[in-house]
Amino acid sequence: MLEKVNLEQKLDKETYRATIEGLLQRLFEAQQRARAAGLPVMVVLEGWDESGKGRAIQSMSARLDARGVRVHPIGAPTEDEAAHPFLWRFWVRLPAKGMMAIFDRGWYGRVLTERVEKLVRKKVWKQAYGAINDFERQLADDGYVLVKLWLHISKAEQRKRIKNCLKDDNLRWKISKADLRQHHHYDQWADAVEDLLSETGTAWAPWTIIEAEDLRFGEVKIIESIIAGIDEGIRRKEASKARVAAMPAAPPPAEPTGSSILSHVDLALTLTKEEYDAQLPREQVRLHDLMFAARDAGVPVVVAYEGWDAAGKGGNIRRVIQTLDPRGYEVISIAAPTSEEKARHYLWRFWRALPAGGRLTVFDRTWYGRLLVERVEGFCSSEEWHRAFREINEFEQQLVDFGTVLVKLFLHISQDEQLRRFKERQEIAYKRWKITDEDWRNREKWNLYEPAVVEMLERTSTRLCPWTIVEANCKYYARVKAVRTVSDAIEQKL
Repeated sequence: MLEKVNLEQKLDKETYRATIEGLLQRLFEAQQRARAAGLPVMVVLEGWDESGKGRAIQSMSARLDARGVRVHPIGAPTEDEAAHPFLWRFWVRLPAKGMMAIFDRGWYGRVLTERVEKLVRKKVWKQAYGAINDFERQLADDGYVLVKLWLHISKAEQRKRIKNCLKDDNLRWKISKADLRQHHHYDQWADAVEDLLSETGTAWAPWTIIEAEDLRFGEVKIIESIIAGIDEGIRRKEASKARVAAMPAAPPPAEPTGSSILSHVDLALTLTKEEYDAQLPREQVRLHDLMFAARDAGVPVVVAYEGWDAAGKGGNIRRVIQTLDPRGYEVISIAAPTSEEKARHYLWRFWRALPAGGRLTVFDRTWYGRLLVERVEGFCSSEEWHRAFREINEFEQQLVDFGTVLVKLFLHISQDEQLRRFKERQEIAYKRWKITDEDWRNREKWNLYEPAVVEMLERTSTRLCPWTIVEANCKYYARVKAVRTVSDAIEQKL
């Protein structure tokens, strides 16, 4: 692909001067249109060292409304970033609706720098192509505008620019050892770039090659490409709104009609108080020791809780963390998304909360809200929750690929047991705060939630990220099983 790029294209000074001011004004107006449309815009400038990325960013930043744009210079991952999945640092930088983010280098370091310099194994960087494509498709499906630009120059032009910088005392700082290594291994890098363009150039996130041999020509084409990307994004959004408006309302989940994964759960499983008092401390000591081993090994642990109202998630979580060092874990209770969270992809708030290596994060309710409450209550569109099955499986696959221990627990109780606990909460003063009108409303919709739960369990329980259904009619049994399940998963990983 690169050998077909015409690097002889140029723009003379007069034409550039006559063009650039009007073009920058059009870029500013495109930014305002995106803001008015609530369109998040992500511009990624990739390319050879000394290909003119900095010049283009400086030119655009001088004209864009600074309140609506953020520039992210991306270098080698920090210690904290390296302790998370490689896409984590880009998820946490997602712009809100109506905002623009410009990335001076993007999420391709794994398949470029880390590949060429052999910082990761071949299996790891080849695996990254799929994660990158999943990431970009998820954003595009959610309405993000992705403008991906590769600034291309020849090896000879790169050599000339490096030499010019090294001759100038004011510019010498720009040339690093990494720049010199890239130039020395230009052909090896070109192979990696070819693979990058072919593997991650997709219908939802295509690459635009910028002929950057001539800096003026390259700058103009960069700005034109961004304007075109924003305008296309606005057109897509309007078309999507019209399509959704024309779609019939999604029917509620069908009521359960017979055998299902939940109907085979043995809710009669119990432990006596004596058995519980003997088994729980033993399992907690085991988990305590395993978490210290996980910390030493740099293994992150995520425990995701879902279940029926009054299934005992809070008490269950307390027994999991009871003997652990509070400095090594975090419990996150998930409620309705805030305005800040609604302004981004729904997985954003979960990516932000992922633990670093050696730490534990417990989620009291999770990303599965999209397949449960948001689906049943109509808080998201049918297209969005249907899409979420694939998106969630991709998300969890990336966690496991990184080495995360992911434990997914669904606490299951019968309708009769739920009713008994609801009444108990009403009658006991110190438990009364636990019961709300919403709990009663949700109970009335049990027959709508149950098929949604069943479909969730069946379609998101994978070989590497399975669900564990915890029989929770007996709280003693459920607590011991949960602690043991977490310990088993960590032990298997270690």
